[in-house]
Amino acid sequence: MYNELPADEQHEVEDALLHDPELAVACADLLLAQQALNGLAREPKASTTANILQYSRTFLR
Repeated sequence: MYNELPADEQHEVEDALLHDPELAVACADLLLAQQALNGLAREPKASTTANILQYSRTFLR
């Protein structure tokens, strides 16, 4: 998924994907999910941050 395996282990995984259709489908689903998640915003809206900060100030009093 993240190309973090050593080359020999990566070849083993690729071989497993070639010989196990169910595993290949699961891997394809995970890759699609990864692409979708990578496209999401990674920061909260400014209003959300402001609300959290305002709430946290209630504990300082």
